[in-house]
Amino acid sequence: MPGFVDPHTHLVFAGSREDEFEMRIEGASYMDMLERGGGIVKTVRETRKASKQRLVKDCEKTLNIMLEYGTTTVEAKSGYGLTTEDELKCLEVIRILNEKHPIDIVPTFLGAHAIPVEHSGDADEYVSLILEEMIPAVATGRLAEFCDVFCEKGVFNIEQSKRILLEGKRHGLIPKIHADEMTGLGGAELAAEVKAVSASHLLFPSDEGIKALARGGIMAVLLPGASFSLMAERYANARKMIKEGVAIALGTDYNPSCWLENQQITIALACHQMRMIPAEAIAAATINAAHTLKRARDVGSLEPQKYADLTILNIPSHRFLGYRFGTNLVDKVIKKGKLVVDEGRMIG
Repeated sequence: MPGFVDPHTHLVFAGSREDEFEMRIEGASYMDMLERGGGIVKTVRETRKASKQRLVKDCEKTLNIMLEYGTTTVEAKSGYGLTTEDELKCLEVIRILNEKHPIDIVPTFLGAHAIPVEHSGDADEYVSLILEEMIPAVATGRLAEFCDVFCEKGVFNIEQSKRILLEGKRHGLIPKIHADEMTGLGGAELAAEVKAVSASHLLFPSDEGIKALARGGIMAVLLPGASFSLMAERYANARKMIKEGVAIALGTDYNPSCWLENQQITIALACHQMRMIPAEAIAAATINAAHTLKRARDVGSLEPQKYADLTILNIPSHRFLGYRFGTNLVDKVIKKGKLVVDEGRMIG
């Protein structure tokens, strides 16, 4: 089958947040931890302190794991720097990795991931920094293809998100958006308005928002691993979106609060929790995911003139993906015609 395409990851970060995992078990919410200086803010502190060399080394280990689980193309966001210097550092790490690792990495600028501590209480001041300094610097350095924003109550509102996405678009960065994850803020409608390539999460979209995505041909990137890891007790309504004509992609949402490198587990969660059948989930984690990254001409399916990005799985049929989970089903991975994983282990 085609190599997996992971259309939504926060690849570049330092540190970990296992203490917050225990807090979630005890009932703390994602936004609770963010307000206490944890969550994204904690990871920002660690990432700012980390050298470029250390980040490259850590990310390389992660990419090796992803490759062994069958992922051959991955999107990678910045977003744990939140200063111009540190955002550029994270995007430069992605560029270095793209030159040296077998996995193809598609870079996304996510300076609008959170309000940094130094701008707390004045989100508009930070938005101005993104608009006037970060986006031009990213575009000038050709460090990203996409511009993303965390459009959510308590983070970036609809008006701020729209300004960021349109300014990114003016500089040649294709818009995508974290939409309606914690609340129904209208992120899906905004995605349609700015003609984003995709909207991610979508746990609380309005009926009109779903219809707007369908009318605009905007992909829904669903991330069941995020719901699972955040103990949200709610998953995106994939069946409703499919019924309305929205195309679905699946991603891991790999990040410090959702430490998931494995698209096989994403497929299993999509089947178990969102009632997607294996064929739908496999398409969502391959060709549909490739479309969200503007890579469908090269990857995501087995066709003439495309890269020979293949996975060979030790299973009797495609229906075993989602049915059997918790172990690696990949035997071999071939990247651009070269054997890079054999018997479930990376070569070299």
